Amino acid sequence: MNSSAHDQRWDARLWGALTVLCAVVFLDALDVSMVGVALPSIQSSLGLSTSSLQWVVSGYVLGYGGLLLLGGRTADLLGRRRVFLTALVVFAVASLLGGVVNDGTLLIAARFIKGISAAFTAPAALSIITTTFAEGPARNRALSIFTACGASGFSLGLVLSGFLTELGWRYTFLMPVPVAIIALVAGLKLLPRHSGEERATGGYDLIGAATITGSMLLFVFAVVQAPEAGWASLRTLGSIGGAIALFALFIVAELRVKHPLVRLSILRSGHLVRANLGLVILFGSYVGFQFVGMQYFQNLLHWSALQTALAFLPAGLLVAVTSTKMGDLADRFGTTRLITIGSFALAAGYAVFLNVSEHPSLTTMIIPGMVLLGIAFALSFPSLNIQATSGVADDEQGLASGLLNTSGQVGGALVLAIVTAVATSHGGTVTIGTIRSSFALCAAIALLGLAIAVVGLVRGRATVQTPALAEEAGGDDVKVLEAI
Repeated sequence: MNSSAHDQRWDARLWGALTVLCAVVFLDALDVSMVGVALPSIQSSLGLSTSSLQWVVSGYVLGYGGLLLLGGRTADLLGRRRVFLTALVVFAVASLLGGVVNDGTLLIAARFIKGISAAFTAPAALSIITTTFAEGPARNRALSIFTACGASGFSLGLVLSGFLTELGWRYTFLMPVPVAIIALVAGLKLLPRHSGEERATGGYDLIGAATITGSMLLFVFAVVQAPEAGWASLRTLGSIGGAIALFALFIVAELRVKHPLVRLSILRSGHLVRANLGLVILFGSYVGFQFVGMQYFQNLLHWSALQTALAFLPAGLLVAVTSTKMGDLADRFGTTRLITIGSFALAAGYAVFLNVSEHPSLTTMIIPGMVLLGIAFALSFPSLNIQATSGVADDEQGLASGLLNTSGQVGGALVLAIVTAVATSHGGTVTIGTIRSSFALCAAIALLGLAIAVVGLVRGRATVQTPALAEEAGGDDVKVLEAI
């Protein structure tokens, strides 16, 4: 471990290493959302259908979420620095390819490869931080900066995309290339080298990685193609059946392999499960809302890419400005209360957008709705990260973090597929009616998240009288009751 990490003051080299890691996690998160505003331009340029277009988003998210756990395991086995830098090279190359291809299938393939590379850079970056900065204030400070960069990348990606799309949609793919190259060169000089003795022992769970990724891909494919093929068609039912079979194989593999991607008994932790479900709902519903919102603003209202980006600006600014302060609020009020308030704001934000029309109001729909969604993300995202790792043993912190990130990415792809199916249910054409139905579905999903958060509050009240059970349920529940 770098000795300077123990000091309250960090030297220039340590700050440089943290900057490299933050720049890459910013790019990883940016790539999830930055393509959003460019989607209508991509659709027009490459002649993609709406159902095919959503794979430009889902390809990245599924590659990211499907292999995230394997990426973390690989970093432990082969060396975090080596895996991080190698995956960063792949990310830069795939970004370049995505910006020059002229075929929709090749673009989706490039996005999928970028997602895979992010699945290796993200856990490697996180583990470099936890092994470089001393546990306590130094590590907490570093992690606060790191997670703030990730949240800001996702929330501001739409805004940056609006400016770049005005120049041409290909710039949204090409912009990360020079940033990744600079981060690579800086990383070679600044990232600490750890001895091979610090690497974990064991093997890879390739069966687990293949089955869970295949299951998610098949299920998303089934939902996206169902409106065109028919829900009762052989293709749809066969795809869903195949997805279920692969998921069952994943469960069997995790129970039998020596080094599973997921130790399933960790799911006995109620607060960890609630945090994972919460992120599926938060991230999944917002990715679906973002995709349909692009269709609404640009294809139906004929707004420019810049106008659309500015519509999303209030939410992005709220997250960027407040995300580093959420740790203090969580310490004071407890994560469960913050998640509950955030879940309510999420549902309310989507409900505001049920007033969609051909002449939307900035003051009664767009701005209030976006502010509510920004509040929801600012409160819920860091709180879910804290809750997911609360009470987890040190040697399983990586597993808990990997599970949470996987839930968010895979949940995003699945909810996006379902929302897209609703949006294109009118013969493949997006209308005001199907837009409203899609937003209503997002609101319904958010209400489910609110119900899960309320269960956490109720469990906290029920267990606070029994210290052993309260500890098992998660320390944040106790903090909430003390705050009440």
